[in-house]
Amino acid sequence: MFRLNMNLKSLALGAAALGMSFSLLAQESPKEEDFFKILKVPAPEGTLLEVGGLTMMPNGNLAVSTRRGDVFIVENPTSQRPYFNKFASGLHEILGLAYHEGSLYMVQRGELTKLTDLNSDGKADWYETIASWPLSAHYHEYSFGPKIAPDGNFIVTTNVAFGDQEWWRGESKVPFRGWTLKIHPDGTIEPYATGMRSPAGPGILHGEVFYTENQGDYMGSGGLWHLEKGDFSGHPAGLRWSGLEGSPIKITQTEFDAVVDPMKIPRPQGGFAKPENVVDAPFITLAEAEKSLPAIKLPAVWLPHGIHGISNSEPIMIPDNYWGPFGGQILVGDQGQSKIMRIMLEKVNGVYQGASIDFRSGFQSGVLRLVFAEDQSLFVGETNRGWGSAGDANEGLQRLVWNREVSFEMRTVKAKPDGFEIEFTKPVDKKSAEDLASYMVSSFTYKYFPVYGSPPVKAMDHEILGVEVSEDGRKVRIAINNPQQYHIHKISLPGIREAVNSHELVHMDAYYTLNQIPSGDKMVIKPKPVPAPEPVKAAAAAPKKPATTTAAKPVANAVPTEAEIKTLLAKNTCTACHTKDKKVVGPPFVEIAKRGYSAEKIVELIYNPQPQNWPDYATPMAPMPQVKREEAMKIAQWINSLK
Repeated sequence: MFRLNMNLKSLALGAAALGMSFSLLAQESPKEEDFFKILKVPAPEGTLLEVGGLTMMPNGNLAVSTRRGDVFIVENPTSQRPYFNKFASGLHEILGLAYHEGSLYMVQRGELTKLTDLNSDGKADWYETIASWPLSAHYHEYSFGPKIAPDGNFIVTTNVAFGDQEWWRGESKVPFRGWTLKIHPDGTIEPYATGMRSPAGPGILHGEVFYTENQGDYMGSGGLWHLEKGDFSGHPAGLRWSGLEGSPIKITQTEFDAVVDPMKIPRPQGGFAKPENVVDAPFITLAEAEKSLPAIKLPAVWLPHGIHGISNSEPIMIPDNYWGPFGGQILVGDQGQSKIMRIMLEKVNGVYQGASIDFRSGFQSGVLRLVFAEDQSLFVGETNRGWGSAGDANEGLQRLVWNREVSFEMRTVKAKPDGFEIEFTKPVDKKSAEDLASYMVSSFTYKYFPVYGSPPVKAMDHEILGVEVSEDGRKVRIAINNPQQYHIHKISLPGIREAVNSHELVHMDAYYTLNQIPSGDKMVIKPKPVPAPEPVKAAAAAPKKPATTTAAKPVANAVPTEAEIKTLLAKNTCTACHTKDKKVVGPPFVEIAKRGYSAEKIVELIYNPQPQNWPDYATPMAPMPQVKREEAMKIAQWINSLK
């Protein structure tokens, strides 16, 4: 006992010597990894689990499909020693898996296939093509699914290819590329919706069809779309087939061109427009196009590129009785940033909208597929071939396990006529919540044009006008100046603290897509207190002359400050693929600096990348003509300062 007391005393003295105290250490706010632990699922030696599909079976086994064409049945998948049994092989790029009525269904490149074990020996004896659709053999013609709809039909989504001259321009070379298809058990293909570019994740959420989209041409950022039959979600390639028999699409390519084509950016044949033309060219937004083409379906939730992923994948719902306050909400994976976001949806005026918020990062490879086990852990299937990712592996199967402790988070964000209502997972400290300085709100949207991706545009800051805190401290309502319909509103809560221990929020930022502004009563804004005027002091005997100042001349080729470069890199989504000193999707900036390029050469490579210069990176960099030249030069100068 004496030795224990002495050790504690020594530890306390040591902490004091470092300028710390136990009370301060205890107040350090927990992080996401303190609540959700990532565990690796051990696989047989030599097995490459480039996971394309996951599904749980009624007996608790896990079925796993791979991009290399194998299907495994994993027994005791949540144990320390799961057993992998190869169920099927020889298939083509399986990017989805479902269990239905005793068989496994999967989507290969161009077909929906049924696998059945006829003699119960643990191997598929019967491979049956349920339905097939055309292929042009372009590498980008991925197919995703199936997901089983409430009516028992299968939902499948298909990628577009790229044009021969301009690889970044999506093209539907054969029928129903860039479409969502409903496939009946008898093999009948029912065209359902189009406007998809790279719909990596179909999902059935709230009993309805949703899918996630990836950034690219006409897609300023990724997002989560709700689909009804006949919807057009924005990418025009699939309109080529809108006149085919059975098509529910009412928009034609000619009608689309009449609205959107005048805003296309002129470019030389087979090349890129000059960056200044892209930056300064007129543009419309997807919401503005929807006013002239009402059949356009806006995303329920935009997932801001470089913030909430760069290559969004599968959406799934958290079961109502799982994961405490998050039950019933939606998770969306991301391949490029190897992480998962959380989405909370609501319907306003009959339209889905809601907020996205970071949830858990740090997976070993690109997150593609998600499925819950009976023990409430989440299986995460991973791959990054053809599109690099954060993490130190090219494939993997991991589990996300909740420790049953509730983290301090924004549980929900809901729209109000004059702002937002935020519900927390724990009561907030009322003093911090009543302080207007605890909140920051800004908004932006994206261009709708044929260039790959879009910078944020029409950015605004919104003054916080008032705040109301509920009696139990669980909810806060904020009124803001001039909410913007169709904008993504970044809601930051840096000053909010938990009531019990003053912890910060685990994630301080939510991004709310405001498709509809609800009606109802607005908050009664209390007038701000007017400070009493200070007494007038007697004038000095001899008034001082104002000091003369000389404006500092700008320094040529000055390297941006740390704060400035962080802003520039984030604004232009550079940090989506690059970090200062770590390999992610693209090379780290320090490695680029070692190449000895001039600043002018780096700017040229931003606009016209040369993927052959980096053969060790699978994902070719897309041209970034939207980056302003003066900002590109500052980024180049900073990169060269890292030599």
